[in-house]
Amino acid sequence: MSDTVLYDYWRSSASYRLRIALNMVAETFRSVPVDLLAKAHKSPEHLQRNPQGLVPVLEIDGHSFTQSLAVIEYLDETRGGAFLPGDSVGRQRVRALSYVIAMEIHPVCNSHVGAHVMAITGGGEEARVAWMQKFIGEGLAAFEALLDSPATGQFCHGDRPSMADVCLVPQVYNARRWGVDLSGCPTLVVITDRCAGLKPFANAHPDNVNPNKAVG
Repeated sequence: MSDTVLYDYWRSSASYRLRIALNMVAETFRSVPVDLLAKAHKSPEHLQRNPQGLVPVLEIDGHSFTQSLAVIEYLDETRGGAFLPGDSVGRQRVRALSYVIAMEIHPVCNSHVGAHVMAITGGGEEARVAWMQKFIGEGLAAFEALLDSPATGQFCHGDRPSMADVCLVPQVYNARRWGVDLSGCPTLVVITDRCAGLKPFANAHPDNVNPNKAVG
């Protein structure tokens, strides 16, 4: 069987999700950095992997996959049901929580969107920060409200991490990076910090995979 290869960027939220997921199922993988700042994701080589010019791309089981949530569901189906509950209602809830982040918050806060905001407003970095704080803050406030449910346990759904937690942790990392006020989101902060104590999450953290980070 061919090696598992993850084409990713250390600070990409979607890449961060897949690193966590692969760690959770104990899948050994080789990481190949795709430098977004150097526009490597727009190179002909990477566009052959993913015509969208996005990361991550995962080569696994003889296939090449894109779209992080679709890949996580593939891992769930092929690696023992690690990310979705066994019941239909539970699966719907976990997917809904995951989509709040991956389909509502993330797309409007992607790096190319932030750069376009600066370009069309002429507002520079201040405009980008305000944009990020608005949409991440509002999105996470809604996520916090959705956690006000008997189905929430030690984690977003029940007492073991699910796909929702895999999505939440990178988004909170970004929220903190952009200075979003999380004082109104105590439940998701507690869950995120609880996840941080688990090796699959800790080992996937951008600070632990940044190829440019000085060692020693």
